[in-house]
Amino acid sequence: MSSTSSVLITGASKGIGRAIALELAHRGHRVVATARRPEPLADLPVDQRLRLDVTDQESVDRAVKDAGDIDVLISNAGETVRAPLESVPLAEVDRLFQLNTLGALRVAQGVLPAMRERGSGRLVFVSSIQGRLVLPMVGPYGASKWALEALAETLAIETGHFGIKVSVVQPGAVSSGGAERAGVFLREDDPYTPLYEQLPALRGEFVTPQEVAAAVADTVEQPEPPLRVPVGAPAEQILRARKEAPENEPFVPAGIDW
Repeated sequence: MSSTSSVLITGASKGIGRAIALELAHRGHRVVATARRPEPLADLPVDQRLRLDVTDQESVDRAVKDAGDIDVLISNAGETVRAPLESVPLAEVDRLFQLNTLGALRVAQGVLPAMRERGSGRLVFVSSIQGRLVLPMVGPYGASKWALEALAETLAIETGHFGIKVSVVQPGAVSSGGAERAGVFLREDDPYTPLYEQLPALRGEFVTPQEVAAAVADTVEQPEPPLRVPVGAPAEQILRARKEAPENEPFVPAGIDW
């Protein structure tokens, strides 16, 4: 891609999204940073700062219109929760799918017509290793990312004919603060508490938001980017282990004592 590509980023107010905006601006791209609350975007050295709530169709339509021509969409907005599937509030599951999955598709639908008519474009979805495997107590997030990866791969097939390239970036644990901000839904004396307490050990070695941002920027600038982009050696190792594990039984990451 040209150094003058126009890139729209969702969820750019903090963490990975903010790091992506900084990295791409540093590399000379025209960056349109968006967030549900645009105020935290004020100090970013980008070309535009727009309000965009991926769960709100009117907000998406307005932001896509105001952004002008977009060569690259980086779909980053997302959240997670911690809860056993037996008792997680279904409203929370619905909220994650609206944000992590349908929100990503909603923004992609907003930018795709112009990309298709132009005969070029990039869609880069920030997913997770949990788009290919599951971690206990983080099931709703994993399910939303598995669904996102299904949508992304379908888009790669459907839109490749029109010159549009699709990639899914898959970090493992990221020191972005997202896990610390996650809502936790455990009852008093919850029988799943011992499993929840093992989560920190499961997360393994962290990568930084800046490392994820560099991987995203490299993907944007590759002439022929891969569909899936694991970020960091830990992500590559666990995804390889998942691929090599038997398909007819649950894949349990090393470190679980349950």
